[in-house]
Amino acid sequence: MSARDRAQDRRFETAVRQNVSDILAYLERRIDPAADAADILSDALFTAWKKRADMPFDDAALRPWLFAFARNTLLNARRAARRRTAATNELRNFLTQSQSGTKPSTEGAVEIRMAVAKLPDDHRELIELVHWEGLSVAEAANVLDIPPSTARSRYATAKRLLLAVLDPAGTAV
Repeated sequence: MSARDRAQDRRFETAVRQNVSDILAYLERRIDPAADAADILSDALFTAWKKRADMPFDDAALRPWLFAFARNTLLNARRAARRRTAATNELRNFLTQSQSGTKPSTEGAVEIRMAVAKLPDDHRELIELVHWEGLSVAEAANVLDIPPSTARSRYATAKRLLLAVLDPAGTAV
């Protein structure tokens, strides 16, 4: 590592130390739950660290530069949360319609997330890839490095497990 790189790293570390509590407070005021702010801060600082070669030379510009990473990471987290919520609602509608042929339930996305979280890891990942990431079952099989037939079987099992959690009385069958 060159002397210039070490100096740049020290300058970055100093800027972070001077601003980290303000950036965390900024994020805590903008995210619910506030506990997620630390994760977003971590992601933002990691991204900034990777881009430290692009740090502004002016020390006064370092603070807004760091805040920009925090803001962009926050916006990305919000978009991801909206996609997950939309995907869980889509999954609920799909499961309800495909199993019962009745009108989809309007209950919140929290219940579906909790139901998905109860699945075994391999089933949960498959459901998330298909319904949250928009992949086909065959594409998800490729991501998981399993045969498509295994993915189809796991997907069918996961749907049955989710339906059992979402409709324990079996009224949708």
